[in-house]
Amino acid sequence: MPGKAFDEMFGHPGAAGTRDVYAPISDWLNGSPLDVMTTRRRQAELFFRRIGITFAVYGDPDAAERLIPFDIVPRVLSASEWATMEAGLIQRVEALNAFLADIYGKQDILRSGIVPEELIVCNPGFNLAMIGKRPVGDIWVHIAGIDLVRTDADDFYVLEDNARTPSGVSYMLENREVMLKLVPELFAKLRIRPVETYPDQLLDMLHSIAPPAAGNAPTAVLLTPGQHNSAFYEHSFLADKLGIELVEGSDLFVRDARVFMRTTEGPRRVDVIYRRLDDAFLDPLVFRPDSMLGVPGLMSVFDAGNVSIANAVGTGVADDKAIYSYMPEIIRFYTGAEPVLKNVPTWRCRESEALGYVLDHLPELVVKEVDGSGGYGMLVGPHATKAMIATFADKLRANPDKFIAQPTLALSTCPTLCDGGIEARHVDLRPFVLTGTNGSRVVPGGLTRVALEQGSLVVNSSQGGGTKDTWVVDD
Repeated sequence: MPGKAFDEMFGHPGAAGTRDVYAPISDWLNGSPLDVMTTRRRQAELFFRRIGITFAVYGDPDAAERLIPFDIVPRVLSASEWATMEAGLIQRVEALNAFLADIYGKQDILRSGIVPEELIVCNPGFNLAMIGKRPVGDIWVHIAGIDLVRTDADDFYVLEDNARTPSGVSYMLENREVMLKLVPELFAKLRIRPVETYPDQLLDMLHSIAPPAAGNAPTAVLLTPGQHNSAFYEHSFLADKLGIELVEGSDLFVRDARVFMRTTEGPRRVDVIYRRLDDAFLDPLVFRPDSMLGVPGLMSVFDAGNVSIANAVGTGVADDKAIYSYMPEIIRFYTGAEPVLKNVPTWRCRESEALGYVLDHLPELVVKEVDGSGGYGMLVGPHATKAMIATFADKLRANPDKFIAQPTLALSTCPTLCDGGIEARHVDLRPFVLTGTNGSRVVPGGLTRVALEQGSLVVNSSQGGGTKDTWVVDD
C-alpha cells in the first residue's frame, strides 16, 4: 500500500512496519473483512442522508444537493504532532489579527516595506469602511480555518488561510458522531481527544467579544444568506448546537444605534452576529446597494460600538494568496519569532522574474488565483493537458497580478476505503482556531479532506473530495 508520498500509517516510502500511532488502526483494518467495512460505509451514508448533511454545488443543475463522501478509516495524529500544529496555528492567527489591526490602523508593516502597499490598497478584500475601526479586543479573525498539508514526518505546511467565513466544522462534528456509532470498540481502546466541546467553546468566544453595554447576558445570532446557500446545512446545524437563533437579514433591523431581532414577543436586542455572509452583502447602505441579504444600517451600529461581528468586516484581505506568500515575514514582524508552521514556497506572478519562471515550468507547478477558493480557477500542472497549460499561460500573461504558483507537493496519504479495498489517498487538514477576549483555542483534530481519485491532489468537496474523522490520540 505505501506509495511515493509520506504515508500517515506507514511513514516514508519503503519503510518497514506501521507507525506506532497507527498500530491500533492497522490491527482493526486487518481484522475487518472488506464486506464489513463496506457495510459500515453504507451505514454512515444512511446516517448522513437521514439527518440531511448536504452541500450545494453552484452551477451544477444536476447535483444541486449532494452528500460529501465520508471515509470510515480515521486520520490519526499523535499528541506530540498535535502540540506542534497547535502552537503554530495559534501563532499564525495571532499574527493575522495583528496584521489586520495594523493595516486598518497605523499601517506600520506597509511603511516598513515588508508588504507592498499596492497589495493592500488595491486588494478587493481590503474594506475601506474599516479604516480606523477597532473590533472588541482588536480581534478580527474570531474563527479561522487554516489548511495544512504534510510532506514528511515533521513537515507540516500551511496551504492557505481562511479568515472570512471558514466552513466545514459541522462535518468535523458529524464525522465524529458517526464514528462513535460505527466503531465504538476503537474509542474504548484509544484515548481520543474530544471535538464535541467545539459548540460550547464557540459560544463562549462569541459572548466574550460582546460590546460592554451588552452586560452579562449578551444575545448572539447566526446570520445566514438563506437556504439556497451551499453551506446552509452548516449554518442551521451550528445555530442549533449553539442554542442561538438562525436569522436572515430580514429578521433584523436597526433602531436607535442598536440591532434588533424580530420575535413573536417583540424586538430583542442583538449584541453579537456570527455572520456567514460576505462583506459586500452585509449592509446595503454601505456596501452593495442591491443586497437583499443584509441589514440596512448594520455598520452604523458597529461604528457606534453596539454590535460585534464575527469574523470582522475586512478580514478577506488576509485570505488573499498573494498576502499568504508574505506570512513568514508577517509572523516575524508581529511576533518576533520564527514561524512554527512553514509556508509552501510561492512565486508571485506579479513579479516579472517569478512570472518568467512560472511560464517556463507550468507543467511542474500548481497555479492559483490569489482570491480563488474551493479548488476552482487553478491549474495542477502535472495533471494538466498541453491545451490546458497553453490556455493558462495566456491567462498569466494577460493578468499576472491575479495568480501565484507553488511547487506540486507530495501530500501525505492515508489508508482509505475504496471499491477495491484499502488504498492510499492524499489528504489535507483544516483545523479550526477560535479567538476571543478569552484567548485562542484549537479544536483537537479538525476536518481531514481526502482526494478519492487515485493520484489526485484535489481534496475539495466541490471537486469530488471526501472527508475523514481526525483523531488526536494521547500517549
